[in-house]
Amino acid sequence: MKDPYKRRYLYLMLAIFGAISLSIVVFFVLYRFRGIGDTLRTLTDILAPFIYGGVVAYLLRPMCNHYERWLRRFLPKKVRRFADSLAVGLSLITGLLIVYALIIMMAPQLYQSVMSLWNSLPGKVNAFLTWARLTFAENEVLIALFNRLNLLYTDLESWSQNTLIPYLSNIMGLVSGLSSSLYRVLMFVYNLLIGLIVACYLLASRKKFARQSVLIIRSVLQPRWADLLLNEIAFVDRMFGGFIDGKLVDSAIIGVLCYIGCVIFRFPNALLVSAIVGITNIIPFFGPFIGAVPSTLLIMIEDPVKGLWFILFVLALQQLDGNVIGPKILGNRTGLSSFWVLFAIVLCGGLWGLPGMLICVPAFAVFYDTVKKLVRRGLIRKGQIHIWEQYKADYPDETISK
Repeated sequence: MKDPYKRRYLYLMLAIFGAISLSIVVFFVLYRFRGIGDTLRTLTDILAPFIYGGVVAYLLRPMCNHYERWLRRFLPKKVRRFADSLAVGLSLITGLLIVYALIIMMAPQLYQSVMSLWNSLPGKVNAFLTWARLTFAENEVLIALFNRLNLLYTDLESWSQNTLIPYLSNIMGLVSGLSSSLYRVLMFVYNLLIGLIVACYLLASRKKFARQSVLIIRSVLQPRWADLLLNEIAFVDRMFGGFIDGKLVDSAIIGVLCYIGCVIFRFPNALLVSAIVGITNIIPFFGPFIGAVPSTLLIMIEDPVKGLWFILFVLALQQLDGNVIGPKILGNRTGLSSFWVLFAIVLCGGLWGLPGMLICVPAFAVFYDTVKKLVRRGLIRKGQIHIWEQYKADYPDETISK
């Protein structure tokens, strides 16, 4: 009779000790949150080339696999052993050519649009002021307001000219800021170049790294838990890879359709507008709106009426994408409802910005699927699996993990 009580007290003491230890750890993390964040930020800056290389390698991996299968099928047996290296080189060259084509396509028209806006802005402002004076010439209040605005503009101009010399330190600060910006740009280019080299190594050694990871997992965990972890890793890979690849294909199709529509309806800056719409379409939910705003402004610079027609065209194009093209390509890969998609985008976008908005949907889908599996296991342990079956009967369209 004494042993069960001793064991119970031992478990109770261990639980209390664990709760106290966890509370201390949580308090330390919250108290030193800024220091931990600075440490993680420093570590991220140091490992930036490997992060860039990992992202590039993951995006190019499907292309590399296709090239490898194609080369192994058509190359002679004597040179078939070089198929892996050739596939890595071809996939990297293809990716660079795609980026180069986008830059060449967008840069000239972006420069022309900006210069057109810069040159036409003074004339449009003067035309607006002239129209305002002629329209409201009989309104004494508005005339007094215009006169005060003119006096304010004159005073501001005089102040800027007379106080420019005493504020040369601000110019030095501006130069320093430009130097800092130039340094960040150079560091980004440097990290990206090193990242491309890292991506080559990762693509060439991807199968070796996969085998090593499997050996490590199976050497540490029991067979049951090792199989479970490997299955979850495979699910995460399918979720991220399938969603990202499908979204890239979907965005490319939308960009091409947008260009065809812009040519048919004779919208100005067709190539630049189509590239913006296609690229921003990669962002789930908010992407079409993010791309439509600058594209509409670029068209309104040339023709305001066509800008309004372009808004209707983009709305129709996004309806086509959301109801026909997107479901055909992506299907229901994530198993998330529209509410959880919106929640994931807002949450991850607020925490990590644009990268968070890009990966939020597959990441939250993995989390959602894990929670469903844990709930199902808990119901099985309690002998209430009939509740789960009732859930599937009530929501037949939702993907239920088994």
